[in-house]
Amino acid sequence: MSDNLARLLNALGLLAISLVLGYAFYDQFANGDLPCPLCLLQRAGFVIVGTGLALNVLCGVAVRHYALMLLGAVVGGMAALRQVALHVVPGTGSYGDPFLGLHFYTWAFVVFTLVVLGTGLMLLLGGGSRGAEKTTGIGLVAVALFAVMSLGNGVSTLAECGLGLCPDNPTSYQALDGLLGR
Repeated sequence: MSDNLARLLNALGLLAISLVLGYAFYDQFANGDLPCPLCLLQRAGFVIVGTGLALNVLCGVAVRHYALMLLGAVVGGMAALRQVALHVVPGTGSYGDPFLGLHFYTWAFVVFTLVVLGTGLMLLLGGGSRGAEKTTGIGLVAVALFAVMSLGNGVSTLAECGLGLCPDNPTSYQALDGLLGR
């Protein structure tokens, strides 16, 4: 696989991760669906995966960047699978509204599984870079969008949880409420 194709595929993957984070972020504000601690761990997994993709786009494709993606996907996938297991028993309820028939944590597990498979395929096809080329076009757009989504999710997590533990079933932005004296 050529380096240019590998970088393009990484940029497209980064756009996909940014869309996942963006939709979760949108749902959080549009529907008032605050993320639970397991949801936040899944978002962190997506940020780690996205960081590996961004490094591939900016610095050139490298095995260590793919390794970072795999670690993020495994950690995020474990959090998603844990949440699926919590809600799989009939009568235990669920967290959040379904999207296209599945809850976000189920979709997260599916996406993390696809990341692991895609990363393995990229490693198998060997698009290793011999040097970083200047990033332009779709790569820059993907990295910028990912940076905005990561920063936005980080700020909202701080507003929700502060520097302490996040509530199991969040109903408000407790750190923001504390700052505003509510």
